[in-house]
Amino acid sequence: MAPTIKKPPIGPEPTRLRQIALVAHDLENARHVLTKILGTEVIYEDPLVAQWGLHNFLVPLGGDVLEVVSPLSSSPSTSTPASRHLSKRGEGGYMIIMQSASAIARREYLKSHNLAKVIFEHRTEEGVCIQYHPKGIKGGVIPELDSHFSEEGGGRVSDGMKERFAPWHACGPLSGFEKYGAAMKRHSQLHLMAVTLRLAPEDTDVEGAVRQWESLFGVGRLEGEGSREVAFTNAIMEFCEGRDGEEEGLRDVVIGVEGNEKFQGILKRAREEGLEVEEDLGVAGDFQMLGVRWVIILMDEGIVKSRL
Repeated sequence: MAPTIKKPPIGPEPTRLRQIALVAHDLENARHVLTKILGTEVIYEDPLVAQWGLHNFLVPLGGDVLEVVSPLSSSPSTSTPASRHLSKRGEGGYMIIMQSASAIARREYLKSHNLAKVIFEHRTEEGVCIQYHPKGIKGGVIPELDSHFSEEGGGRVSDGMKERFAPWHACGPLSGFEKYGAAMKRHSQLHLMAVTLRLAPEDTDVEGAVRQWESLFGVGRLEGEGSREVAFTNAIMEFCEGRDGEEEGLRDVVIGVEGNEKFQGILKRAREEGLEVEEDLGVAGDFQMLGVRWVIILMDEGIVKSRL
């Protein structure tokens, strides 16, 4: 049973960056490079996305999730938002999917104040997902804010706000958590640390972007004077100024890796796939893949720590 709606939240609240969605031309190629280079595995393919002319897969980054979607070959080239994204911008970031305790209440607040337009909503007994139209929202991605509901009484369903490994509706029915939760733990060396969103060309209002995501979706500003970032419970999101000739959207994904062997393995496999890898003093490296810059950071000896 879904909880009753309380007074709509206006200020920031604990919010988790639970999932990032990318869009790719070739889903099988994306599956190959992501699983090989990052050393992760596919934990779910959602048959329901076929209704939007898409197919997909999801891989774990520890307890968080990376999704890739691609248009079905039978779909017209511009019949879906993902297809239009590929036609206009090419491969890259598509959605930022967040989790808080108050997705329903916040949707009521945004809707009643005409601050954001809901384009899709789906509810189950376990939770709700709410997608918003990206028009007017800085950063060039589709924002989604979801909630999981803890079962009343026994508390069998973790809401995922404090536990790193917890059920997530995008990975399938709750009955499958034992299996995909085990896969998340197999890849516990991977941590989603940060993302960077580039603003539209000629848009330099980074401060406005921070304020907007804080006020609309409740993601609080990272502490510190002049901060260009908002802070999730598990990661941070930075905004950078727009540039002529560069599309707005997801620019960087930062992944922390536990252990030097695992860290070096990622860079080695990226080179094997023909990617140009820039390495910094043996503690960080980056490369371009699927339209996004991937920054890999060694989390060793407590120097770099996960937020969750």
